[in-house]
Amino acid sequence: MSDRKISVHSTASVHPRARLDPGVKIGPFAVVGEDVTIHEDTVIDAHVCLSGKTEIGKGCRFSPFSAIGGEPQDISYKGEDTCVKIGEGNIFREFMTVHRGTVSGRGETVIGDGNYFMAYSHIAHDCIVGSNTVFLHGATIGGHVVIEDFSTVGALSGVHQFCRIGKYAFIGGSTVITQDVLPFCRVAGARPTLFYGLNAIGLRRHGFSRERIKALKEMFKIVFYSDLNSAQALERVEKEFPPGKDRDDILRFFRESRRGIVKKPSDKWDKNWE
Repeated sequence: MSDRKISVHSTASVHPRARLDPGVKIGPFAVVGEDVTIHEDTVIDAHVCLSGKTEIGKGCRFSPFSAIGGEPQDISYKGEDTCVKIGEGNIFREFMTVHRGTVSGRGETVIGDGNYFMAYSHIAHDCIVGSNTVFLHGATIGGHVVIEDFSTVGALSGVHQFCRIGKYAFIGGSTVITQDVLPFCRVAGARPTLFYGLNAIGLRRHGFSRERIKALKEMFKIVFYSDLNSAQALERVEKEFPPGKDRDDILRFFRESRRGIVKKPSDKWDKNWE
């Protein structure tokens, strides 16, 4: 066991039954509830509130006035024993909020590793957020939303309950999402929300090869810009491209969708599409 000390400011309120691991730092006027567990080297800045049954992984950072583990904003919630589970290396900026799950949902809100949540962003009850995502300031997701790895939710955007955002997707600022967003793509706008092609810049930044990006572009041309309906387009993609993770992720995501896919193309053709 490490001999690193736990640091708790004299003005902080930490329940005696809260679990704090070595290296945890609690700032001035922070509040840590009875059922909170904070693992090694996590830093809780001034005026942070951690409540409910909340478990926080190693090396996270919570900026002032963030509130984590609060009751879900669900009128059916009656104080049931639900929770929040947070992974390692996440950053929660000012006034960021995360609510615990509901018994009518999955009973927990789950966040992976290495995410960056900017000021005023919000994660509602029963959501699953993967790893290495970015929520820009004011990004808000409703209950039961799934956000897959490496995706970006733009500033002041809202995601409707039960929607899914695929991995490596990019949602532009002030966008309203009421349907699922396919992996690897860019969408933006409201009434309607429009598809803006492949998230090519983001994929290059994450190390995708030129050949891999080219294959994704060809698949997206079939899905979004052919005259085929969705079933026909998926059948053609499955037939013309060999099995592989990217192809299989697109097919899986489409076939598991319950709210439909954002498919209406923008008339602003992607200059890098060809």
